[in-house]
Amino acid sequence: FYSAYMVADFVEINTLSYKPGAEPVLWRCDGSSEYEIGPGTKETRGTEIILFIGKEHEECLDPSYIEKILRHYCSFLPYPIYLDGKLINEHFPLWIKPPSECTAEDYLKFYRYLYPMDEDPLFWIHLNVDYPFALKGILYFPKMKRDFDPNKSSVSLYCNRVFVSDNCKDIIPNYLMMLKGVIDSSDIPLNVSRSYLQADRTVRQLGSHISKKVTDSLSTLYKTDYDRFIKAWHDVSVVVKLGILEDDKFYERAKDFLVWKNTNQSWTTIQDYLERNREKTKDKVFYTIDEKHGGHIQQIYRDRGIEILCADSPLDSYLFHYLEDKQRPLTFQRIDAEIHDDLVDKDREKIILDAEGKTEAVKLAEFFQSKLNDETIEVEAKSLAADSLPGFILMDEKQRRMRDYLMRLNPEERQQQMSLFGKRKFVINTNNSLMESIQKLDRSKPELAKELTLEVYELALLSQKEMDPQSLQEFVNRSNRILETLTKEILKGHS
Repeated sequence: FYSAYMVADFVEINTLSYKPGAEPVLWRCDGSSEYEIGPGTKETRGTEIILFIGKEHEECLDPSYIEKILRHYCSFLPYPIYLDGKLINEHFPLWIKPPSECTAEDYLKFYRYLYPMDEDPLFWIHLNVDYPFALKGILYFPKMKRDFDPNKSSVSLYCNRVFVSDNCKDIIPNYLMMLKGVIDSSDIPLNVSRSYLQADRTVRQLGSHISKKVTDSLSTLYKTDYDRFIKAWHDVSVVVKLGILEDDKFYERAKDFLVWKNTNQSWTTIQDYLERNREKTKDKVFYTIDEKHGGHIQQIYRDRGIEILCADSPLDSYLFHYLEDKQRPLTFQRIDAEIHDDLVDKDREKIILDAEGKTEAVKLAEFFQSKLNDETIEVEAKSLAADSLPGFILMDEKQRRMRDYLMRLNPEERQQQMSLFGKRKFVINTNNSLMESIQKLDRSKPELAKELTLEVYELALLSQKEMDPQSLQEFVNRSNRILETLTKEILKGHS
């Protein structure tokens, strides 16, 4: 009530009680400790509160300004509010209705009222708690947008249906910031500082309960409507993965519906993956950063019947580290992180020594090493199982994760971050005819052989998303030079 004096010079209250024989009363005060009280003029029961607005606040007399304030704070009050004969709070607060009495259309209609410019939500959670604290509300899972701000809450806070704040950041856990909707609680202390609010026991309980309700709802959806769950996973996965990384209790509730897509377009949990592949991979999970990444390497794994998961989220590398710690001896390994036994065809290894005591594989590696002429590149020749694969870039899993982490911290220093991890290993295939042809071509056209060597190396970088963007133009220029040279050679041969 005393907030009236923020805009009014003085306030009058003219009231008549409902009690029989009561006399009307007029109360008048300018906000000081003194006031006037005397006979009123009301002839029917009720109360009039009249604000005498000061000149510096005359905009408060504008009906559109008053309507804006009323709709913002009082849209869901239980008593009708009229302005110039128009009902302001015409919408029913759906969150106070029992969930059993709400239809899907009710929830969608309410969401459209709250967020008229948004697409329909994926699904929703109805909160209805009376003990040990009072909490009601509806939380919606929206479709993820590119401009999503993880530091801003889109959930509105109400206290007994009165709007309090459009940001529940101190109540809702950080990993639930993408949710939208309304929560209403009379147990939240509204007259204390933010720091105290964050430490308040009831507020922590509210956050924990909301988190539990979210995981319970996702778990139920996973078990009862799997197709709908998978369809929503692209948008929901951010919440689940962040929740796991930030909250151990969330992890315990969510680990059974943490799913991944594999390169065969099927979905699986880590546990199911291990059970299917244990004979071949033991406790190791192989992954790629997307379906098309390293397709030439993927094919070798597929030919050997090894399943590959797709890990295309920036959160996945952090999640792998977390899961490895939680589920030892589980490990995650990218398909190009080591020369796995299934990548090698041991029956065709070139191990016969020549007069110098060198194998063909060693000589091939030395040849490509000399042609690359780069101390930061280490060449190794292996008998790879797929003849069509000329070679690939090898990088230790732990080193790659550390490098990628540093690059996310400071993407502008990509080249410097890459150089911190020493030599890059280039594994060439002794069973690939192109590699053998380049070696033979060196006898007659050494410059072209060198260009082709660099081309094969950078094609491997490009296919594995390891190429520095600054090197792309030189790669294109070299590709054009090689095509021009080869075209001339072919035409010369036909003339």
